[in-house]
Amino acid sequence: MIIAPRIRGFICLTAHPTGCEQNVVNQINYVKSKGSIAGPKRVLVIGASTGFGLASRITSAFGSDASTIGVYFEKPPAPEKTASPGWYNTAAFEEQAHKAGLYAKSINGDAFSDEIKQKTMDLIRADLGQIDLIIYSLASPRRTHPKTGVVYNSTLKPIGQPFTNKTVDFHTGIVTDISIQPGDEEDIESTIAVMGGEDWGFWIDDLKAAGLLAEGATTVAYSYIGPSLTEAVYRKGTIGRAKDNLEATAFVINDKLKDLHGSAFVSVNKALVTQASSAIPVIPLYISLLYKIMKEEGVHEGCIEQMQRLFSERLYTGKPVPTDEKGRIRVDDLEMREDIQAKVAALWPEATTESLPQIGDLEGYKKDFMNLFGFDVAGIDYEADVNEVVEISGLV
Repeated sequence: MIIAPRIRGFICLTAHPTGCEQNVVNQINYVKSKGSIAGPKRVLVIGASTGFGLASRITSAFGSDASTIGVYFEKPPAPEKTASPGWYNTAAFEEQAHKAGLYAKSINGDAFSDEIKQKTMDLIRADLGQIDLIIYSLASPRRTHPKTGVVYNSTLKPIGQPFTNKTVDFHTGIVTDISIQPGDEEDIESTIAVMGGEDWGFWIDDLKAAGLLAEGATTVAYSYIGPSLTEAVYRKGTIGRAKDNLEATAFVINDKLKDLHGSAFVSVNKALVTQASSAIPVIPLYISLLYKIMKEEGVHEGCIEQMQRLFSERLYTGKPVPTDEKGRIRVDDLEMREDIQAKVAALWPEATTESLPQIGDLEGYKKDFMNLFGFDVAGIDYEADVNEVVEISGLV
């Protein structure tokens, strides 16, 4: 079929298999161009099909020749119906990994569930024996608790008082004011239940109890801080409470791994265009201004550049992993440079529908958004007939 983008709000209802494949190949080529990393050899990525999780899997495999297992929850294709982009990303990754002689298998299902945890552990035991690195990169709007069956939904709300600021509809370029009512205690608790550290802890507990963590095993989860411009709705909002919980969990896990001489870290990453970030008011406008400045400064990074740098310059240097005063790895260091943040802050009051095309990089934002779904990728003929039914060769 000929596949065109069908956009509704901050999601695209279709995905292009060839475009997704090219995205993956481009990321692989970037990692290979940067040389080998003395990194992990047996890697589990929980949330492996898009964004930072996919980039972590690519960096592990093509930077360190690692065997990788990916866990994700993606929609498979059907005749005349495209899969979700993460499905096509994984199919492309595993095809390239197998061509390179690398072990790569995956499990599609709810990573919050005990069933998927057990299935993953059975696969590790059968094929890899133990794991050196566990990446935890889940981004889900809801979670069914595996012990209680309670369904929790995350929210993006300020705490204490309403939040009003500017945002942009990145499809139309129209800048407007938006007001968001504050969340209550239930919103906070539910968001922590979905996006906090409990499930990460469950994974590590289960893997350790099963004897599947290697000596010196490392685990990393991903977080974001951001500037004062976004903190009311992000870092000081409901999602920020979840990130606080995630970061506190790293210390708990770290203690549990001491007998294995293992480590747990949270890596604070840069603001990037993802399906999740596109849904957060204010963030698209902030990112469009940030991108313009970082590109002009020559320090802009996407997911793959971030993860390659995390592995090569933070995690696997042969030296102690550098962290901030709260024990976090910081690869948002370029975004948070004082000069860059000062420029964003100066441009913010000037941002209007009329001025944004000049002072921001809305086109870059749109392109990155379309790329998430395999569209607007250089070198792809979108008028060509493609097979939407793509199999994942390593799917268990």
